[in-house]
Amino acid sequence: MGYTITLIPGDGVGPEITEATCRVIEALDVGITWDVQEAGLHVFEQTGELLPQSVIDSLRRNKVGIKGPITTPVGTGFRSLNVTLRKELKCYANLRPCKSYTGVQSRFDEIDIVVVRENLEDLYAGIEFEEGAGNALELIHFIRAHHGSHIPLDAGITIKPITVEGSRRIVKFAFEYARANGRQTVTAIHKANIQKHSDGLFLRVAREVAEDYPDIEFWDMIVDATCMQLVRRPEQFDVMVMPNLYGDILSDLCAGLVGGLGVAPGANIGDQMALFEPIHGSAPKYTGQNKVNPMAQMFSAVMMLRHIGEREAADRMETALADVIAEGKHVTYDMKPDRNDPTAASTSGVADALIERLR
Repeated sequence: MGYTITLIPGDGVGPEITEATCRVIEALDVGITWDVQEAGLHVFEQTGELLPQSVIDSLRRNKVGIKGPITTPVGTGFRSLNVTLRKELKCYANLRPCKSYTGVQSRFDEIDIVVVRENLEDLYAGIEFEEGAGNALELIHFIRAHHGSHIPLDAGITIKPITVEGSRRIVKFAFEYARANGRQTVTAIHKANIQKHSDGLFLRVAREVAEDYPDIEFWDMIVDATCMQLVRRPEQFDVMVMPNLYGDILSDLCAGLVGGLGVAPGANIGDQMALFEPIHGSAPKYTGQNKVNPMAQMFSAVMMLRHIGEREAADRMETALADVIAEGKHVTYDMKPDRNDPTAASTSGVADALIERLR
């Protein structure tokens, strides 16, 4: 069976880690044809477009994509391309596995946490009112009149919408993921003790959805208590589901528990679309140096292979990655005990070592 998958190399080190990842995937011989699409700063400099419509069209056509990190110009008024892609493609679920691998420097062992983050609502919905603007003042006067809260006139305001539909959809996604992957527990993270009409709604819906999954244990935990527990006893968590802002923060926290963003894969998934990507940035200062760790991109590819049903190939690739990490010989400088170790592998060298193991 063949697959056509959208490939977005990205900016900065994106093309290097993407090329290394593609070489490893091709060694698995699963019949993937790449529909290569360009987006990002280099495209903007040539055409004036950060995200050409052809990229969106390709992703909608192929239903599956993998991308390298993309640079959003700073101070230009452009919104993050990652956020734009999620919204355009209605990818409401951000999936972030955080798993320990022997050989990765970390304070913890045997962590296997999956963070499920709602992608489209909450404070990241983009509903903002600039300090001093007419609509901000109008909103402040409305709140004073109808809520009784005295908001100063020099306040900037961001709205936090959390809906029943969005909450049910993301919590159901978390339970379905848990069931499909043999997980035992889903924990809903919230601040319902304070934000009763937004997080409170999320928690209420989560409890309702949990009743449909009696085979999966359900917990809930306040977000600040969760942070403390994650750095004390992370092994107690399995699948965690939460609104957008908490997910952004806790997914990076969990990545830190297992060694950092260099081994942190991610996916944005909707009912019709899945886009896989590493979590780290484009690191433009390292462009062309062939030294950046490609493993986050490669672990994202493992997720992609499982998503399209190529579980055997995904398992082979993950096992090869785990073996290379455990051996510690063919890893990049950031995974060496001494970051100045002259024996550190190059980006392409990591791919070479993985391909050798897959033969």
